[in-house]
Amino acid sequence: MKDSLFTLAEALLDNPSFPCPKEIREMLVVIEVPYFSFEGTRRQGQLVVHQELAEDIKYIFKALAEKQFPLSKVIPIAGKQYEWDDERSMQDDNTSCFNYRTIAGTDRISWHAYGRAIDINPKRNPYIKNGVTSPKGALYDSSVPGTITSDSFVVTLFKERGFEWGGDWTDRKDYQHFEKHF
Repeated sequence: MKDSLFTLAEALLDNPSFPCPKEIREMLVVIEVPYFSFEGTRRQGQLVVHQELAEDIKYIFKALAEKQFPLSKVIPIAGKQYEWDDERSMQDDNTSCFNYRTIAGTDRISWHAYGRAIDINPKRNPYIKNGVTSPKGALYDSSVPGTITSDSFVVTLFKERGFEWGGDWTDRKDYQHFEKHF
């Protein structure tokens, strides 16, 4: 079963409040990725990623599905379901990559804006800084299926492909977040 059937044009519909530059849109592709759901079924989702990361992400998601690491859903956030709203996507526990936006609370462009960062199961793997958790209501509990920990094969898979994990950061923890720099 497929989560979404976006074309590249649909997945890159401009956010009217924060339009993405053409030179960035031209570096992005939509890929289909298999995953294992919390209901115990095999599903197919879509991610918008930087073209240089497409093979890495396909490899990682194939391995995650084979290991039956559960995901809630994998849907590009440009569509009507999320309308570029990162908080709405996170509240829905949606795994996503591209979102042309700034880093929350700053005016700096996020790695997500380049399709070079991915957030996995954000309700189970929140961002935590100074005692504040995002998304609201999220709880990091390493015993819950779909949670990412430092000794998790998920972290190993991403690191083997050159990604950095937000769970390793010392000034904050972003357990959902993996990014790969230029």
